[in-house]
Amino acid sequence: MILLDLAQIEFRVISGRMAQGFLLLIFGILTIFALELSKRRPEKVKVRKIPAVEAIDEAIGRATEMGKPVFFSPGMSGIGALETLAALSILGDIARKTARYGIPLIVANRYYTVYMAAEGIVKQAYTMEGKADMYQPEFVRFIASEQFAYAQGCLGIFQRERPAANFFLGYFYAESLELAEAGFNIGAIQVAGTTSTVQLPFFVAACDYVLLGEELYAAAAYITRDPKIIGVLFAHDLGKYISFILLIVGIVLITAGSRFLLDLLAK
Repeated sequence: MILLDLAQIEFRVISGRMAQGFLLLIFGILTIFALELSKRRPEKVKVRKIPAVEAIDEAIGRATEMGKPVFFSPGMSGIGALETLAALSILGDIARKTARYGIPLIVANRYYTVYMAAEGIVKQAYTMEGKADMYQPEFVRFIASEQFAYAQGCLGIFQRERPAANFFLGYFYAESLELAEAGFNIGAIQVAGTTSTVQLPFFVAACDYVLLGEELYAAAAYITRDPKIIGVLFAHDLGKYISFILLIVGIVLITAGSRFLLDLLAK
């Protein structure tokens, strides 16, 4: 009897691992398929629209109408953080649009390495738009390396220069509430994005549009339109659809009194 029970347990473990391996294989095939499709037929790859990304043009357009600056913060992490790299990718698109419409841009940095990268990105954006002569050194600023000194420096910019559009993209800490609330008080349209789940509620409460978690990376892919990144994003979306279907099937089975799928995938 004991041997029979052990054999049943071993069978369940093996079957569970096989099921998980099968799902992993499916996700791998989907990723390869999406990458190949995005390279050969990019027009066939459709990724979901992100409201916060669509709002970038709206925010810059409002700043243009009002003749006021656009403020951009790449977050509180260093140049090696994925959130910072995603934010800098989006900065390139924003800088090109501010150059195109001839409005001032303010990029506030906490780390000198991020400052140098942002400076190069903004310069290149103005050059690509044929507006190299419009670029000014004060567009990209080093504020302070200390957390709340940086926050207070940004608040000072809000009060003195009254930007009409604020972008907070990257990884943020407790200063997120100060920045978002101060920007709200001056009437700026605000777009935020961070992977910090602790700070997201503050941005949701005080900003007009928010990129939630991984949407920050998706936004960078959506804007750059790099086929490889778009392919991975498309594969992730397909994977989410499969996960959602499995979730619905599992709920139905559990409601019917069967734990087959739950037990299979939990091994």
